[in-house]
Amino acid sequence: MTTTGSDPRRQRAIGTVRLGVTAIAGQTRVADVAEAGSMRVRMPRTGGTMLEGVFVNTAGGVACGDHFTIGVDASADARVVLATPAAEKIYRSDGDTARIDVHLTAQEGAHLHWLPQETILFDSARLKRRFTVELDPTAHFLAFEALALGRVARGEVMNSGHLEDHWQVKRGGGLVYADALRLTGPIGELLRRPSVANGNRALATLLYVAPDAEARLDEARALMEGARSECGASAWNGLLAARWLAPDIDTLRRDAVAFLTAFRGVEMPRVWAL
Repeated sequence: MTTTGSDPRRQRAIGTVRLGVTAIAGQTRVADVAEAGSMRVRMPRTGGTMLEGVFVNTAGGVACGDHFTIGVDASADARVVLATPAAEKIYRSDGDTARIDVHLTAQEGAHLHWLPQETILFDSARLKRRFTVELDPTAHFLAFEALALGRVARGEVMNSGHLEDHWQVKRGGGLVYADALRLTGPIGELLRRPSVANGNRALATLLYVAPDAEARLDEARALMEGARSECGASAWNGLLAARWLAPDIDTLRRDAVAFLTAFRGVEMPRVWAL
């Protein structure tokens, strides 16, 4: 760390991964990989029906001013599921905002599932995340993202900070889904409001975009029966969206894993069980 005047100038973590996968004789293979900085991708041999990619942040977390970028291209008929080995932790910031940018592309007939483990924000964390997706109309895309605002099991509360989470999905070149979440300032107070989170500290979104998405709405709602989280699902315009809200990440995770396992028809990526 160097200092200019009274303001510290810290060395920040910057990491980038670009991954391309392709289908060859009915099997999905890695076509190209580019890694820079503190981001890596590993391809464990799981023997499953989908190629599995695991993104690893070797910096050990995300702090003020860090910037991470992930890009994935699934070519025609490729089948890939992407995950992380553990929860991503966003630590407190004394000023700068961390950034995470994800861009995914699924071409004709491709199946791309985005299943990172939860993101945990500590008190005074600052994060801006952008998630953009481009799909062929025949592609199958599923994404699940969970956020924990403080680690409730350890008595930690996110009282203040900043969070921006932007989603944008295009299908056949046209925008089919856009969503933006912004919480800033006294986040703890905001979450206690009945119109915001009613005191809950964990939330998640699932998005399924595929030719059969709308036809699976009744199935999705049936799979949510008996959940301890507050949850619901809707379908329109060729996509299905589901949300969970829970007092803690453990409750949400149990409900979501049960849903995802049944809805996808296969086990979760192996790293989820570690």
